[in-house]
Amino acid sequence: MVDVDRSKITQVFLGILVVVAVGVVLKYAASVILPLVIAWLFSYLLGPAVNYMTQRKVPTTLAVVIILIFLLGIFYLSGTFLYARISALTAAYPRYHARMTELIATVTSQLNLGFDPFAGINWGQSVGRFLMTLSGSVFAFASNLVLVVVFLFFILLGKPYFKYKILKSFSQEKANQLSEITFSITAQIRHYLSLQFLISSVTGVLVWFALEMIGVDFAITWGALAFFLNFIPTVGSIAASIPPILLALIQFYPSIWPGVFTLISLLTIQLSIGNGIAPKVLGDQLNLSPVVILLSLLFWGWLWGIVGALLSVPITAAIKIVCENIESLQPISVMMGSGKSYRREFQKLGKALPDMGDRGNPAPKKQRPK
Repeated sequence: MVDVDRSKITQVFLGILVVVAVGVVLKYAASVILPLVIAWLFSYLLGPAVNYMTQRKVPTTLAVVIILIFLLGIFYLSGTFLYARISALTAAYPRYHARMTELIATVTSQLNLGFDPFAGINWGQSVGRFLMTLSGSVFAFASNLVLVVVFLFFILLGKPYFKYKILKSFSQEKANQLSEITFSITAQIRHYLSLQFLISSVTGVLVWFALEMIGVDFAITWGALAFFLNFIPTVGSIAASIPPILLALIQFYPSIWPGVFTLISLLTIQLSIGNGIAPKVLGDQLNLSPVVILLSLLFWGWLWGIVGALLSVPITAAIKIVCENIESLQPISVMMGSGKSYRREFQKLGKALPDMGDRGNPAPKKQRPK
């Protein structure tokens, strides 16, 4: 008979119930929780500016108000730009629709299909629904922007005093542990967001410049799209490349070479930055497993849509750091990690690794010292 520890089974079931309950709350209270999470992430970027101003004798409230006015100005300019781009795309659609219909008919006849595989698709309605959905998303974000600003105001207002609250509320040992967790989350997420913003900006500018040189319409729009979607790991860069490539094929039909040049240019930019520059700049800062990043992208994307996909990596990194600093949750943090740092640790110590079922694989050869 196997001795079953009922207390552990109870803990597992309680853990599952808690996870399900939290998921339900996050899903159905998204209208309040999502603006709070966005404000929390913005506070990591804007917190240093508030601290800088308060250290120079600027009242905290005034410093926060100045920072928020600056942020609202950026939001206003971004919203104006986005509205103008969507309006221009909507106005130009009939011209591209005629070319697209001609292109599909030519391809169908050349392949001798005998039927039009896109005959049942009403492109006008499909694109119209897409633009309406996009406009609805913009409107929803604008309506949530009020809550984001309100939450951000109070978070930034209390940020300079947070460490004193921890010292007053807990013992010295517990306060030090909480301060370490907070500092680690702040440093890593601020580092990630700052560098990711820089990398996304470079990507957007390069995409805009390449498409402008080729002559693809709305080049600056596709550059802005590449900037925003580059925050979504892996799939964001792919999704940002598809519309300009399709537009180039339709715009320059019957010539296919501009479309080919567009494909090669975007592929070169995304591969050089995504596989070359970004890993060297970001390094292993967040130390997240690729599988964990993919699952977090799917989960938060399902939970909160495209905004959840944009926020997936910072939120998951924060969860990992919290688990890392709580002894009972440290195994979860280790499994969420990429494993590279752990491998380096074992190789440095020269520890013998246990057999994990890789008997068929040859033992790694010892590298000669350089």
